[in-house]
Amino acid sequence: MMMGKKICDNWSVKMAESVMKRNPELNDKWTYDYGVILKGFELVWQNTGDKKYFDYIKKNLDFFVEPDGNINRYRVDEYNIDHINNGKLLFPLYKETGDERYKKAAFLLREQLRNHPRTNEGAFWHKKIYPYQIWLDGLYMGSPFYAEFIKEFGTPDQFDDVTRQFLICEKHTKDKVTGLLYHAWDETREMFWCNKTTGCSKNFWGRSMGWFVMALVDVLDYIPEDHRDRNKIIEILNEVLEALLRVQDKGTYTWYQVLDQGTRKGNYLEASATCMILYAMAKGFRKGYLEEKWFEEAKKTYKGILEEFITITAEGLVNLNKNCQVAGLGGADKRDGSFEYYISEPIITNDPKGVGAFILASAEMDRLCSKQLPINQ
Repeated sequence: MMMGKKICDNWSVKMAESVMKRNPELNDKWTYDYGVILKGFELVWQNTGDKKYFDYIKKNLDFFVEPDGNINRYRVDEYNIDHINNGKLLFPLYKETGDERYKKAAFLLREQLRNHPRTNEGAFWHKKIYPYQIWLDGLYMGSPFYAEFIKEFGTPDQFDDVTRQFLICEKHTKDKVTGLLYHAWDETREMFWCNKTTGCSKNFWGRSMGWFVMALVDVLDYIPEDHRDRNKIIEILNEVLEALLRVQDKGTYTWYQVLDQGTRKGNYLEASATCMILYAMAKGFRKGYLEEKWFEEAKKTYKGILEEFITITAEGLVNLNKNCQVAGLGGADKRDGSFEYYISEPIITNDPKGVGAFILASAEMDRLCSKQLPINQ
């Protein structure tokens, strides 16, 4: 571990450069985690003005987006909310190039949401293969794209359906004692992993809450100032971050894989969740959704990330260590959502979900640095 890393040191650029050297192409599949990395590249492009970061986004999306707007290796009828996430990159591509195929592809993804199966209250199922289930992950995968699409091509009344997703999710997954959100909720109460009374899964998984808070700050970019639910969305953001702060590891200012059980054998400080939460804190403060104390918390967390998770290779490439590779519920592996399950998943270096979240969080911290706030300490 390298000590003494400074937080205003263009870490978003350093990681983006490392990604391009390791992965000149990210196009083996239409997968949401590449979209997290490329969304980070969009911020680096905006921050630096260097077109090579935009070109990297375009090169990797162009592999999938066909001239008629069809998306190679994507199927609408799978109704997988994860497959919406990469659609966020279609908006800057369309604005920058004027190429209609990007707009057509965005309309294709919008069509999935138009027909996507829902719970009885109107929340999107996580996937067709996971019926009547809301997972926190899905709020990030679907809602920011949905909100930006409405801003660009829809009508203001359609924002009600976006905010409804958050209100329903928070209502059913929030633990009234801790304020934390359970990973998922099953409306039918039939899944083996859920509490038969509440429908909630068993534990508070770090990355799932990371997805949720990232979704909140991103969707607020598009919800109109006078929308009836906007203040409620900001209130949820504040409440969830306060709950997360109460279970933060105060030695490192990072978060555990299973958030509230840091002292249990096998639990570990996890990079991707911590980066996602930092992104929400930094952007939430910059946009005025969070009060001044969150700037101080963001600085402590960023220093914690750099010291706990970041190493530099002999070739000068940035590594993000200690990422949970994947975690879910149900499926062929009968994932039960127990503490033992979450700590059993592989821990890897440079998982794209973590790398993408690190670029996003670092880019937001770079923006705070550029405001010449008293940050580099």
